[in-house]
Amino acid sequence: MKKLNVGIIGCGNISGIYFKTCQKLDTTQITACADLLLDRAQAKAKEFDIPKACTVDEILQDPAIDIILNLTIPKAHTEVALAALKAGKHVYGEKPLAINRADGLKILEAAKRKKLRVGSAPDTFLGAGIQTCRKLIEDGWIGQPIAATAFMTCHGHEGWHPDPEFYYKVGGGPMLDMGPYYLTALVNLMGPVKRVSGATRATFPERLITSQPKYGTTIKVDTPTHIAGTLEFATGAIGTIITSFDVWAANLPRIEIFGTAGTLSVPDPNGFGGPIKLFRPGQPDWVEMPLAFGYAENSRGLGVADMAAAIQTGRPHRASGELAYHVLDVMLSFEDACTAGKYAEIKSTCKQPALFPLGLRPGSVDA
Repeated sequence: MKKLNVGIIGCGNISGIYFKTCQKLDTTQITACADLLLDRAQAKAKEFDIPKACTVDEILQDPAIDIILNLTIPKAHTEVALAALKAGKHVYGEKPLAINRADGLKILEAAKRKKLRVGSAPDTFLGAGIQTCRKLIEDGWIGQPIAATAFMTCHGHEGWHPDPEFYYKVGGGPMLDMGPYYLTALVNLMGPVKRVSGATRATFPERLITSQPKYGTTIKVDTPTHIAGTLEFATGAIGTIITSFDVWAANLPRIEIFGTAGTLSVPDPNGFGGPIKLFRPGQPDWVEMPLAFGYAENSRGLGVADMAAAIQTGRPHRASGELAYHVLDVMLSFEDACTAGKYAEIKSTCKQPALFPLGLRPGSVDA
């Protein structure tokens, strides 16, 4: 299987790990990068030995590029994705797929018309931790899953991120920023969601940046920063989720899955590794389970490589646009449910992505 040429648009904070990962996997190689600030693209090209740094228009018109890796800020995801598809490129984007359903559907429909692939982060669910959890559930270690919890609590990004404003604008907030990790993991483990309820608030109307280089700048908050929701999965299982930028500290698990024959403690879905803990009746305590799959280290870009392999073999790719759209639909529905004061029915659905094969050698995504 050959390496497909990847062009990165958006050379900001998250791009470094994509440059590293995509260059060492079997099916991808980054041959160009672009940014609205050309000097930023040039700096990344120099740092990671990329052949070409260029403008966004130039990378879109480059006939050698097979896949556009869209690492722009959320409000630009749709514009860049549609431009890439119009140029005849497959596109894989950072999360979320889009900041509203209409734009998400535009991306999927454009790809279908052009017979191109759309993929989307997060791909952390392809890592050793959550892949092993999926295998444990499928093999019956906790019986039938009946419920799940997911908690992402922190006090926001203004104390460490170099450019945190967009986290507090429409398209940001803890649900659209961090919810994709947790909900993608839950859908991978439990299947699609059929309806949700929700409650939301924005506790602090302004945020003071204490990181560099914008130390002392005040951000007006324009999006909910604490979202609590319940989920009903198509299987009948019930979930609970909280995402918050308003919490100073908490001792909550990341994700737990409760089954008829045991409980599974799932590792942080914002990472690729473990630890995984299992409790079953008759055991004196939790048992840490070994990782059964590869990619326990930070492997952002694994979803791009999987999509590149799928393009060549014709199989479905795992971090798909359909999965990302379903997660987007669920995330937006929490606020819809809160506003309406009733359950929000989820109109979209998706298939659970296939497990990775056991025993993959490093760098590979196919047996």
